[in-house]
Amino acid sequence: MPKSSPRARPRHHHAPPGLCALPAFSYNAHRGLVLGLTFLAYALYHASRKPPSIVKRALSKSWPPFHDPALLGETDVAFLAFYSLGMFGAGHLGDRLDLRLFLAAGMVGSGAAVAFFGAGYFLSLHSLVFYVFAQAIAGLLQSTGWPSVVAVVGNWFGGRRRGLIMGIWNAHTSVGNISGSIIAAAVLRYGWGWSFVVPGGLMALGGVLVFFFLAPYPEDVGFASWPPKQASGASTDEEDSSTSTAGEEDRRDAVGILKAFSIPGVLTFATCLFFAKLVAYTFLYWLPFYLTQTAIGGEYMSVTDAGYLSVLFDVGGIIGGILAGFMSDQLDARATTAAMFMYLAIPSLYAFHAYGSTSKVTNIALMMISGLFVNGPYALITTAVSADLGTHKSLKGDSRALATVTAIIDGTGSLGAALGPFVTGFISKTGWDSVFIMLILCALIAGACLSGLVKSEIQQIIQNWRNRSSDTPNGTAGNDKDAQLAFIFIIEMAKCSVLFVTLMLPSSLSHRSWCSTTFRGE
Repeated sequence: MPKSSPRARPRHHHAPPGLCALPAFSYNAHRGLVLGLTFLAYALYHASRKPPSIVKRALSKSWPPFHDPALLGETDVAFLAFYSLGMFGAGHLGDRLDLRLFLAAGMVGSGAAVAFFGAGYFLSLHSLVFYVFAQAIAGLLQSTGWPSVVAVVGNWFGGRRRGLIMGIWNAHTSVGNISGSIIAAAVLRYGWGWSFVVPGGLMALGGVLVFFFLAPYPEDVGFASWPPKQASGASTDEEDSSTSTAGEEDRRDAVGILKAFSIPGVLTFATCLFFAKLVAYTFLYWLPFYLTQTAIGGEYMSVTDAGYLSVLFDVGGIIGGILAGFMSDQLDARATTAAMFMYLAIPSLYAFHAYGSTSKVTNIALMMISGLFVNGPYALITTAVSADLGTHKSLKGDSRALATVTAIIDGTGSLGAALGPFVTGFISKTGWDSVFIMLILCALIAGACLSGLVKSEIQQIIQNWRNRSSDTPNGTAGNDKDAQLAFIFIIEMAKCSVLFVTLMLPSSLSHRSWCSTTFRGE
């Protein structure tokens, strides 16, 4: 008889102190509060990550030892490497500790760490070791955020609409990037240190709100857990759960990291996210700097203007996350949706680099399109896919693996997120063509990683269409067949675009470099 997995310590459920002082809420009102608080919490996490990209130009111009952009890349990789390593431990702890306390402590600590980096400005510190250390501590503390918020939302939401709900909710990433860029750029005039202190302070305040008002489990406020127990009359995602289980102990097993790795699809999606997040985080950390180095419509823009303009990439990302979630729900095909977006990111990245300098309007349009296709699959995998796999049927409904699975997938992705900005700091010295070739190849690999799952999903979709066609009149069957052909056409079109861009990219970028040199008269 196999040994059972180690059990988490049984915990009694208690309402957060702030909610105890308020009138009782309905189940749906509590779900809305959970969405709002976790949205705010992770928006603040991402807002506190934007200052390094905003101040890069200012640091490289006037603050030793950062005259070499490669040294800025070292601080980025310190943050992301420790973030990635911390993610595995944070996910394991998140399934065993009170998520409210764990998330609140992580936010307060992360806010202090972000402000600690900015303290180097006020103390006139010029030691690279100090800034690398500050970023390493910040990365370690920020790893508490993502597994916690996904686990909390997964505890309250499930069912077929999970992709759309979490796609909309995942806009916190882009909202945080946008607000972080705006805040950091707005206070940059007073000194680059304020670009870290202000977001850090706001994040610590967010941690206080989480401590007082976030209920991570429905049982904490007297409702049944999601998913409901398999019994007659169990509530669905659309129904109001009112079965009180307050006072019961949570005795579900907390899944170990090795068992979580064995869940079907975890390694595949984690590998895909490694390359997808490499692309997304290279933009996160280097897009403002790239915009200041590129003549757009014949003019170079200031650091502040580049910071403001770069937020449009995240606006596209918001649309992409929602669209990817909606499409994956309708098709019931997470891998196919993610792969399609990654393939379509290839021509969009090429077009942004090759033609984005034509005019500001063209740059904005292509930047938003790139953000849509780059951030769409990244958002889908880190939210709905992680929540699906964290409640996979192989866990038999009695295990807690949401935070652990989320940590494995996002932690692996964060290794790519650490690698991308670090490598960019070196290869950007040879020209931005090399950077975009790297990004395009990574997008191609990310899509290819899902090929096995895509094949299985398409076969399942075709089988479902055939089953429906056999039970419907001829007219409807014809419509289903048309839909099937259209779907296959989209997949083939994406593959063709990959092949075309891969073959044409080197010569096209060389032609672009020749044109830019000719028109500048160099």
